[in-house]
Amino acid sequence: MSLILFAFVVRVRDGLPLSASTDFLHNKELQERKQQLKVISKSLSSLPERGTVKGHELNIHFLSAEGVSYMTVCACSLPAATAFCFLEDLRWEFTACFDNSAVALARRPYPFLEFDSAIQKLQQHYNQKGGPSLEVTLAEVQEDLRTSPPQVLTIEDMLLTNGAANGHVEQTAASGQGQRLEPVSAPGILSLVLNIMCAALNLIRGVHLIEYTFQDDYDGLWNVVAFLLAFLCCVCQCHLYLFHTCQKKLKSFTLLTLIILCNAFLYVTVHDFLHSTGNRNHNPELPLRGTDPVRVAFRDFTGRDLAASPSQ
Repeated sequence: MSLILFAFVVRVRDGLPLSASTDFLHNKELQERKQQLKVISKSLSSLPERGTVKGHELNIHFLSAEGVSYMTVCACSLPAATAFCFLEDLRWEFTACFDNSAVALARRPYPFLEFDSAIQKLQQHYNQKGGPSLEVTLAEVQEDLRTSPPQVLTIEDMLLTNGAANGHVEQTAASGQGQRLEPVSAPGILSLVLNIMCAALNLIRGVHLIEYTFQDDYDGLWNVVAFLLAFLCCVCQCHLYLFHTCQKKLKSFTLLTLIILCNAFLYVTVHDFLHSTGNRNHNPELPLRGTDPVRVAFRDFTGRDLAASPSQ
């Protein structure tokens, strides 16, 4: 298995890509790390010369020198000294082929395509031999790392640094969080559609019940509150599903609890109405108003009405 998966050379000043190795893998985390390389390249001017961004299975290491940064995506099992030894070798190779003026005059991305083969060759050597091939020795790099260890960074640090440089820290951080959402699944889509349908039904029934509440001295006000609160909870659940937020599980559980309580309240209301209707069937002298809020709640909750008994 290859331990060095990708190499990237960029200009520190503006993050312009100069050259890169060819990627033949379709690993999901590798593609994410390659996207993070682009984010890091925009912040190199404000970062230390050496740094590491750790991941779940893959790490990013970078080394900056003389206006050029050399970056690589490696397996976590690869020692940091070997990774930086590879970057030092890559730096020697690049400086032997191109001088500072050629780098400074570059205008378009990837102007040094001919260097891709050199990166590929060096990467293949390290994956097969596991050691340096040029003037840098592993012992020298290990000693250098002991005296001056690379700074361990996070992708959130990169996003904040890049956002601060462009004057919109919050927007950049938010976009970085949004990238961490899982892909939409079929059960998730079904859950979202059902939430939208329940929200629409609760809103329609709540608005419809307001008309009878105003006509009947606000006796059914709590039924209106139950319908509208359930509507708001369903809308908030849709928002939690679509957008990143902290403590998502706690918020989702709280909203679900409120929806259950609202439906339980409406169920009790309907049950009381059925019980009172049974009493009226035995005692026809009890009044039954057409705008009784309990009766209206039953009509909106079930979609049908109960007619008065024949004795009335």
